[in-house]
Amino acid sequence: MKLRNKINLYTSVLFIVLLIMMNTSIYFVFSHLIKENELERTQAEVEKVVTDIRGAVDRIAPSELLRANVPVDGMIQLLKEDLTSDGKFTSPTEEKLGTRVSSFYNGEVSELMIYEGSPYVFVSFPIVWIDGSVVNIQVTTSIDATNEMIHILAIILIVVTVIAIVPTLVSSRILSNLIIQPIRTMINTMKDIQKSGQFQQLKLEDTNEGELVEMGETFNHMMALLQKNYEKQEQFVSNASHELRTPLTIIENYADLLKRRGLDQPDLFEESIDAIHSEAIRMREMTEQLLSIARQEQWNIQLENINITQLVQETVNTFQTTYQREVNMEGSYQILGNTDIQKLKQLLFIFLDNARKYSEGKISVHVAQIDNDYTIQIQDNGVGIPTEDLSKVFDRFYRVDQARNRKHGGTGLGLTMAKDITDALGARIEINSKENEGTIVTLFLPKEK
Repeated sequence: MKLRNKINLYTSVLFIVLLIMMNTSIYFVFSHLIKENELERTQAEVEKVVTDIRGAVDRIAPSELLRANVPVDGMIQLLKEDLTSDGKFTSPTEEKLGTRVSSFYNGEVSELMIYEGSPYVFVSFPIVWIDGSVVNIQVTTSIDATNEMIHILAIILIVVTVIAIVPTLVSSRILSNLIIQPIRTMINTMKDIQKSGQFQQLKLEDTNEGELVEMGETFNHMMALLQKNYEKQEQFVSNASHELRTPLTIIENYADLLKRRGLDQPDLFEESIDAIHSEAIRMREMTEQLLSIARQEQWNIQLENINITQLVQETVNTFQTTYQREVNMEGSYQILGNTDIQKLKQLLFIFLDNARKYSEGKISVHVAQIDNDYTIQIQDNGVGIPTEDLSKVFDRFYRVDQARNRKHGGTGLGLTMAKDITDALGARIEINSKENEGTIVTLFLPKEK
């Protein structure tokens, strides 16, 4: 069953059930109250008759007193303990009550009863008679008119219930449409996206349905994120294909040269081997970096209390030994911090390797403590980065100078990975650079992580 029909069905059934329960309660409460009222009214009349009889029994015959107090639609009698009666009088409309078998009661009795299919109120009141015996004054009154009113009320409530069902069905239909419309719009939009392959957003109206508007805004935000990620994926695949195509082409061309003339020309053989080896290394590095970036959706950060100055010094020593480059370490005092050792080393190697590739002179590393951060600053006096390119250096595959990066074997992924690692550590990077003067990379590590 569709959601629209479920909402329509459930709201209609619920409202109808509540309406029936409410009208049924009204019927029974009203019926009970009106019948109780008839009982109380008859009791009051009997008490008045008893008072009149007591006051006039020595002057007026009991039969005359009873005859004067006959109910309009009922019967009155004086019943002795031996079930004989000194007087029984009925109204013209209720003569059948004269044949009803009577019972003697020692106390007051009031009740509703049915006799020959008709409803009555019966009240019996004991009094001490003039001869000292106890007799009952019994009054029986028809409540046909009251029952008729109750029946009319029942008909009215049934009619009201039936009439109320129509607007209930209409309103539940309108409500279901109101709720389903934004969902239906989303479904249609998603179908259009599926057919056209183009991301779309909902056109939101300024309404008071806060949750519906919020749902639409969430959908639009999700579509925007999907579109952004899709565009990044397309760009990533395109750039990766482009970057891998070049070294593959170089390897293919040199392999072809080797196949045709490599054995006859030793110089060409050596050049081809060097080029193939260099491009193979660059492809391996690029592939490893791509896989590393793809895998690190959730970085496994393991924080430890370490001596940051000592870690930087060890990394610098390893770098100098590996690449035979002079690196000047500054800030010799001990700085203790809480961070991930391997991730921090990886960051330092990325920054030092960039400084090595794009500069020829000395590289400086400075460790310090500024306000609430520990800082590691790496400075070179190389080619620098143009101001307009500083905001793009963390983009995947972005290169400031394609020819220069090709010469040094860059992949355009190092700083992208550095940015991801830095974010995982809760740190931040600042790059200050001037073209042909050098670059300063500053890593800010928070004191508390």
